[in-house]
This record gives sequence, structure tokens and C-alpha cells, in this order.
Amino acid sequence: MQNNLTVPVYIITGFLGCGKTKFVTEMLTDEGFSEGERTLVLCCEEGEEEYDPEVLKKANAVLVNLEQVRDIAGHKLARLNREYRPERVIIEYNATWLLENLYQAKKPDEWELAQIITLVDASTFEVYLKNMRKYMADGLKEADLVIFNRSDDNTPKSKYRRSVKGINNTTRLFFENLDGTTDDGVSDEDLPYDVKATPIQIGDEDFGTFYLDAMEHPERYDGKVIRARGRAFRMEDMPKNCYVFGRHVMTCCADDIGGIGFLCRFEKEPPKTNDWIMVEARAEKSFSPLHNCDAIVLTEQKVQPTGAPKEELVYFN
Repeated sequence: MQNNLTVPVYIITGFLGCGKTKFVTEMLTDEGFSEGERTLVLCCEEGEEEYDPEVLKKANAVLVNLEQVRDIAGHKLARLNREYRPERVIIEYNATWLLENLYQAKKPDEWELAQIITLVDASTFEVYLKNMRKYMADGLKEADLVIFNRSDDNTPKSKYRRSVKGINNTTRLFFENLDGTTDDGVSDEDLPYDVKATPIQIGDEDFGTFYLDAMEHPERYDGKVIRARGRAFRMEDMPKNCYVFGRHVMTCCADDIGGIGFLCRFEKEPPKTNDWIMVEARAEKSFSPLHNCDAIVLTEQKVQPTGAPKEELVYFN
């Protein structure tokens, strides 16, 4: 133990060529982040870019290369901790190793996860998401921060935001553009329904987009009337005279199905649990105990039974 001090661990993950080494180098040279802490950098893949020994020396950092996933097993990390006694650890992690293997590895007690950052090459995102979804989604669903680099005017930022937010609705997300600017992509929203309409008609296929946008921008819907098809759910510790109006969603694969929705107030009787209903409701931006943050809370105006949509699951891609 190092005087029982916590050693923060930063995981930088992503596919080969997404800019992880450059990003870690920027961390080490950022005066706002580094103040000479003794840093252990664990590099879990050999990429096109290499670490500059002079940069490492100046940053008081030591580099250890781990070539295979089994290199993080056993007591390897504990041995490295005893040998280098780091005050901070940065792991450049190979996305194809899957974070589960790192979580299961034996780590020193004082090591504490501080942040997971997933880097994505905007020019290859769709290809990887389509053909290597398991590996792409692994880093996205765990990330505290997602950074798309190499973005340009042709990058469909709104579409990419929805894909990421569908996997991990709580992550922060930014786009680094080729011209050196950075933005969160929100200005590029192209919602598939008219937010100025009364009521706002949410198509069955657009429920996921509506949910994500309403969670990010509840003020957009404050005071407006929403009309959408969904199901009624009951949950424990729900506020009085409320049910959850929502849908089931597939975020990653067939084994990863959850629920999304909003609190909906009723006056007389709630719909039957799991029944499909068509709801017309007024939205109000308010603190939602369901989400433990500001969101929209609905108040019924009209409710009628309806059949299931053609596709019962919501998909975010």
C-alpha cells in the first residue's frame, strides 16, 4: 500500500487507429491534468503511433507494454504496482480485449477507477458498429466520455449521437472536427417529427429518438402535447397516481433488452400493466424520480387501448 492513498485509474479504450496514444500523450502534457504525478502507462496494443520517451520522462511516466489479454491476468498488475509505485495509472486499452477481462483482473486495493474514455474514429464508426457491434458497444456502454475524432461536414452527428446515447444515455459526447473545432453535435439534430405541431406526433419507429432527445433536451418539450404509442409499466416506489409510459429497447444484442420511458400522471385509473396504449399527454420539464434528474413528466389528456406496433422493440441505430 502507498500510505493508503487512492490511485486513480483512467481507461482509454477504442479500436486500433482511433487516436488513443495521441490522446494519452495529450493527457500527460496537459498542465491542467498532470502535475508531475508518478504515472504508470499500460499500453495494451501496438499502434501506428509510439510514445515519445522524452515526453514520458518529462511527465514522470513509465510505459509498460502488455501484448496479450492474458498479460493482465494473475498478479501482473500487483507486481507492476509494487515495482513502480504509481500515483496514477493510465490504461490504453485494446477494445477487442473487452472491458470484462480488465474488470476481472486482480488489481491492487488502492487502484480506483476514475474515468473511462472511449475514442471513436468517425470515418469508420458505422462499419465497426455494423460488423463488430459487440466490441464497439462494449466501450460505449461503459464510457463516461465518448469522443468522435476525425469528424467533418459529412459526419452524420445526430445519427451517431442517437446510436451512442441508445447504448449509454448518461455518457458525455463530443466531436473533434478536422478543422480543429470541437462540438457536441446537438446543433446537428434532425428530428424525424415536427416539434412545433400540436400534438407532436411520435411515430412508432421514432420513439427511441424521442426518448433520447427528451432526456437531453427536456426544455424542448416543456408545455407541449405529445401523442405516442407505448406500454404502461408499474415500478416500485413510484409516485402516487403515476405509471411509466414507455417501450422495451434493444441496446446491443438480443440478450441486452431493457426499458425506456417517462413518468405519466393519471387522474382516475391507470392502464393495465403491459397493455399497449395510445397516449396524448402534456409534457412538463421537471425533476423525475424515475431518472433521478431533470426530464419530462407526462400528464394524461387522452388514453385509449391500441394494438402492438409492427416492431415492438425500439432500436437506436
